[in-house]
Amino acid sequence: METFSERVAAWVRAVPSGRVVTYGQVATLAGSPGAARQVSGVLRRETLRDAWFPWHRVVNAQGGISTYKVGEGELQAALLAREGVVVVDGALRLEVYLWRPAEDGPPPKPNR
Repeated sequence: METFSERVAAWVRAVPSGRVVTYGQVATLAGSPGAARQVSGVLRRETLRDAWFPWHRVVNAQGGISTYKVGEGELQAALLAREGVVVVDGALRLEVYLWRPAEDGPPPKPNR
């Protein structure tokens, strides 16, 4: 059985380039609604283990980019911009860039 961290990592890896998900959405997809804060801890750990982990595709519920311990979010904004996501004043339009797996593609397969 996969752990919460493994499920979070699998869902974040499944987010297509140029799309984003919210912390709460990832928590719900991983089977733990209400665990949005724990998602950020998983992202930090996964980024330390895998430099290519797409942490930058996770934003807050208002479409705001992360700024916790990373200045004003310049790195996340730059990584998203490389994928075609327009970030203005530290936020993006969720109605344009939000990934909806049920509509946009299948759920990820376990990494086993």
